[in-house]
Amino acid sequence: MARHELADAEPTASTAVRVWLWSVWASVLGMVLVGGITRLTGSGLSMVEWHPLMGALPPLDEAAWRQVFDQYKRSPQFEQVNSWMTLSDFKRIFFWEYLHRLAGRLVGLLAFLPWLYFLVRGRLSASLARRTFAAIVLGGMQGVLGWYMVQSGLVDEPRVSHFRLAAHLLLAFGVGMWVLWVTLDATRSRRQDALSAGPVRAFVLAFIALLLLQTAYGAFMAGTRAGYYYGTFPDMAGHFGPGPFFRGESVLDDAVNSPSAIHYLHRLLGWLTFFFGIFLWFYVRRVDPRPAVRRAGAAVGALVFVQLNLGALTVIKRVAIPWAVAHQGMAYLLLSATIVLLHRAMGSGRDVDG
Repeated sequence: MARHELADAEPTASTAVRVWLWSVWASVLGMVLVGGITRLTGSGLSMVEWHPLMGALPPLDEAAWRQVFDQYKRSPQFEQVNSWMTLSDFKRIFFWEYLHRLAGRLVGLLAFLPWLYFLVRGRLSASLARRTFAAIVLGGMQGVLGWYMVQSGLVDEPRVSHFRLAAHLLLAFGVGMWVLWVTLDATRSRRQDALSAGPVRAFVLAFIALLLLQTAYGAFMAGTRAGYYYGTFPDMAGHFGPGPFFRGESVLDDAVNSPSAIHYLHRLLGWLTFFFGIFLWFYVRRVDPRPAVRRAGAAVGALVFVQLNLGALTVIKRVAIPWAVAHQGMAYLLLSATIVLLHRAMGSGRDVDG
């Protein structure tokens, strides 16, 4: 029997609370997917006003549609890119941005209303109430950050800042991972086990940092449309080295602003992520005998393999929406699997005593 000591264990929550928490985590994944479609269809700038509390209903008659279309006609995107659009064309891009904003409101209600019910009924411990409320606050900040991002494309150029886009995506991932961690704590009491908490945790944390950097570069790819530049894999128009893709006066400036350099770095980080993920899988198998930890490590290895192939297909298919959205969703799932691995490596009461 392995020796361990409790590490601020969260009391196991009721089934209803755990179902609610898993639903919130899944709803964030849904938002990530809808956000990807919104971006890829060029729909993100179709709604030029933001009403966080009102505006839940779309235009309901022809006059209302004409009004929002007239507002859009004054935007840089219409003037410089979509001046050919008719009202029926506008309705198609309006749909995805409207759905994205509506989904954000629904996720907020899914998080807040059950939280309030469980709180009133005494179904949440003090710790769980605070941690879930923090997730609700972060979700609200995500909405504000989303509008801040959209504003950057409504001034002079019909293109949102890829830095704001990266912040928006990273915060979405952060909210989802926070909810996941809280859910895991509420599902099984976490215990600190001296068996492998040190080295495995260090490697997993490093892998998480790499995944977040890669996620940011994925947003840079979308924000600069760098994914359309090169449609071959594993080479980039016959090149493998960085020379052809860093042509500016500053390597650092190219690394965060040049579409060619961003595409190259995203691929480079993709390969690093793949090999690190495979290494992590085999390392966990070698040093940790706990079945739950090994299963989590295997999940990371399998998902990182799938993610590399989805990335390759995305560029080969010239950023076709199904492949690109699957690639973005898989990034969320891969990070989630890594969070599960971290949680289990830090100790799981279910498998420590087995």
